[in-house]
Parts: sequence; C-alpha cells; structure tokens
Amino acid sequence: MSTIDPREHQRFPVLDAVQVATARRFASGPEVHFAPGQTLYAIGDRHAPAWLVLAGSIEVLRRDGLSHEALITVHRVGQFSGEVNQLAGRASIAAGRAGPDGCTALPFDAAHLRALMVGSADIGEVVMRALILRRVSLIEEGGAGTILIGIPGSPDVVRLQGFLSRGGLPNLVLDVRSDEEGKALVERTGVLTEDLPLVVCPSGPVLKRPSNEELAACLGILPHIDPDRLYDVAVVGAGPAGLATAVYAASEGLSVIVLDSRAMGGQAGASARIENYLGFPTGISGQALAGRAFNQALKFGAEIAIPVAVERMECDGGPLTLVFAKDRRITARTVVIASGARYRRPDVPRLAEFEGAGIAYWASPIEARMCAGEEVVLVGGGNSAGQAVVFLAPQVKKLHLVVRRDLGETMSRYLIDRIAALPNVEVHVGVEIESLEGDRANGLSAVNFRNRMDGSSYRRALRHMFLFIGADPNADWVQGCVDTDAKGFVITGTGALPLETSMRGVFAIGDVRAGSTKRVAAAVGEGAAVVAQIHSLLAERAMKEAQE
Repeated sequence: MSTIDPREHQRFPVLDAVQVATARRFASGPEVHFAPGQTLYAIGDRHAPAWLVLAGSIEVLRRDGLSHEALITVHRVGQFSGEVNQLAGRASIAAGRAGPDGCTALPFDAAHLRALMVGSADIGEVVMRALILRRVSLIEEGGAGTILIGIPGSPDVVRLQGFLSRGGLPNLVLDVRSDEEGKALVERTGVLTEDLPLVVCPSGPVLKRPSNEELAACLGILPHIDPDRLYDVAVVGAGPAGLATAVYAASEGLSVIVLDSRAMGGQAGASARIENYLGFPTGISGQALAGRAFNQALKFGAEIAIPVAVERMECDGGPLTLVFAKDRRITARTVVIASGARYRRPDVPRLAEFEGAGIAYWASPIEARMCAGEEVVLVGGGNSAGQAVVFLAPQVKKLHLVVRRDLGETMSRYLIDRIAALPNVEVHVGVEIESLEGDRANGLSAVNFRNRMDGSSYRRALRHMFLFIGADPNADWVQGCVDTDAKGFVITGTGALPLETSMRGVFAIGDVRAGSTKRVAAAVGEGAAVVAQIHSLLAERAMKEAQE
C-alpha cells in the first residue's frame, strides 16, 4: 500500500456505535468468535463474507510475488473486511486471519452486504467507497492478484494483461528472462517456450498459456449460471448501454444477468479519456466509468458473467433462450441486445498476423508503456481516435495520424484543437495502409502507405500501429431472429415500443441499434429507457395472463 495515502480513512473507515447497531440488522448470521491466528477466509475462497469486527482484530494479507505473504492492514473494532469481490461472492484476492487477541465478528454474505448498502444509505456510501478504493490500492500495489510469467510485450502476455486490467483485476508481470523467482518456477515445472506465459492464480493453481475463459474460471469470477432459472432480463453486452440497463433494472427489482465475451465497458472502456460526458468536466477514463457502473450493477444484485460469448439466440416460439459455449443456455422473459460493435479491420494483407504483435485496436496504459519513446502510427479520424492520440502523444517520440479525409468532417472540435497543439503529431490526410512488414516472432517492423490522391507510396519503420477506423455491428448471433438493416445494425421501433425489435420481448440499444447516436451518453440513456419499456411489456403480459 502507498505510504502516503490521504484517503486512508476512506479505505478503512470505522463505523460508530449507531452504525454498528444498524448494520447488525443486516448480518447474514450470528457473531462468530475466532481464536488467535485462525483463518476467517483464504485467498481464492468463493462466497467469503465481509466481516464486521466487534472485538479483537483481523489481519489482512496478500500474496507478495509467488510465495511470500505481505500484510495489507489490520481491521479493528468497527471496521469491516472485503473489497468489491464480496459484492458478488467472487473469489477473494486477500486472506484474513484473527489477530493476536482473537476476533469476534459479524458475517455479511454477498446478498446481505448488498441489502445493507441499499437499506442504509449512509452506511452504503461508506462501504461502497471503501470496497472500491481497496481494489484500486491492490491494483496500484501490483503484488496481489494474478501473476503472469513470460516475456512482457509478447502477444499472449498483452492479451491476458489486458483482460485482467480491463476487468479491474490486480496483476503482476514477471519477466521470465530476468526475474529470478519467475525463472525458477519455469525451470522447476519444465515448461516449454510455447507454453508461456505461465499464470499463477491468487489461490495457487498454475496455468500454461490459458485462454481468457480458462483464466476467468481459475480466478472464480464467473458466476454459477442456473440453466433452470428464468430471468426477467438477459442483457448481452457489458458496455455503457448494457451496464445502464443492469443498474436500472436490478435497482427496480427485476432479476438481471449480463453476459459479455470480452470485458466490461465495451469500446468505451478502452477510451483513455472521455471529456464530453455530462457531469465530468475534467474527463474520465472509459475504464473508470465502466468500473463504477459495474460496481453499481453488483450493488443492486445483477449477475455479470465475463467472459461468456453468446453464440446464438433461439427464437422458435418457445422461451427466449441464449446459447453459449458447450451448449450451455439461459432463458429470460426479455432480452436486451447491447452487444455494440466490433473493431473494423481494414483489408490489408497479413493484418491478422500482427494483431497483438504490433497492431492494436485500443490504446490502454499497457500499450502506452510498450511504445514509450518510439515512433508510432494511428489510423482513424473519429473521436475515439482523437482521444487515443491525445493520450499517446505525450508518451511517444512521434505520432503519425493517418486519415482519409479532413478531421473537421469526423472529429469533435475540442479534440482537433488539442491535436493541433501537440508538437510531435503529424497528420497525413488522404492516406491508407498498403502493406505490412515483419514476422510473427519479432512483430511488426514497418508499414507501407499509399497516397490516394497521387498514388505514391512511402515506407515508415514502425513497431506499433493503432487502428481506430470504426466498427461493424456485433449482431451475428441474432441473425434470423430480428430484422437488421443493410449494414447489419438491429432495427427497432417497428412495433409498439420504440426500442423493441421485430421480435416481441427482444430489445436493442446502444451502438448495435440502427440509427443510434454513437455517444456514451446516448447509450446510457437508452439503457435507462429500455427498462421502462420492459416494465410496460411485463405488465401487459401479466394482465393477459390474469384475464386468461
């Protein structure tokens, strides 16, 4: 933890006697006494409750590297344990044991912790702020959570690090070439180069070059999905639109599950800074905005499953059913299509070969560290591209911004002015990518461009290229069930409800919807509006059932 922390009292608040008395009413069980040194919860424990200390103390520890423990803090009378994982019953990333004098504490499982936060506004604010700040501190410290052992900057390390970072999960990368602890583990296990990176989960298991899904399973962040449960609302997509739906629907008593194949926040979650979102005059990163919405949804009891890729929707006249990997499925009274858009890939030879090995479709702090002090190119003229330029330029030697037409036609004025003030940004208008050079082992080495006006070509020796050239609707999984336009966007408003698709009970919001305004604020607004329309539909169905 940071030695200078002005928010220490907010991370580890002390409830007064009145607040403790109020909290008692929401406890999930009677107070429990623990002997000195006895474990209350271990790293990796799922459904570990938050504990409110009534007497004695709880020592909270994290894993420091591969084998050592480090003390995070000591909770004393009036303080409570836990961080945001306790809101959803996910695996604990820290351990707690009774202090030298033992401990007497009250348990609050996930459901009762959420009930406390909703039932008592003042305590809820204190608890939520503390849980979030504790997670932030664990991320900043870097020792807790998941450990990746491999070559920093390699495609699989970048993939796994991006998955963890965008999910707000603490992680640490050890360079197998120089870190003695990491090298020793690789040597002991006899791991081959092609099996790297190794991933050490907080609870101890070691994975060889896992997929995102395998890592999520090891971390215990996937909720148990009951195939026999009928949800009120199933939301596909955890971007701003989908998370807004989850917050409003769950807060109004509807049972909600959200599924996303990649990470919370969607494309907006990869934005370095959003400066035109109402209420944030100094801007906010897409990840921070998504993280707040994610925690709000958990607070109200929404289930969130990431990464879970929905493969298709069954629309044969029976209950609305979503099918994902290994033929697992869920059913729901209503479905909200909030799956957004996928990054558009230009028709350039060998492009796929360099994805993750020099070519990226977002600009996070991970990518910024990889290309610090180097010359880079960014292709795209929309607001997302502009935000990425403003974020990357101060960290690189030179940035070439490649666009097909004048920025004034596609980008907000405030971003154009800011880019114009950056001394190391050169704008190339009317240019497109012609070919790529390099190999998969060593990554991208050069990019060849063509001037569309005169047909001339030129080459730049570059190891990093960022593509922000727009997106295509991510709606393949609903083809055959709902109507789409010529570009594949889902059509709404043809029936009784404005956001309802051609199929009764199925709604579409956000970037995937035909005619939507491609802005975060618009997506959030549609996420709120669709809940009112879902209530209307469910009330109509209930009335019909009563009449029958």
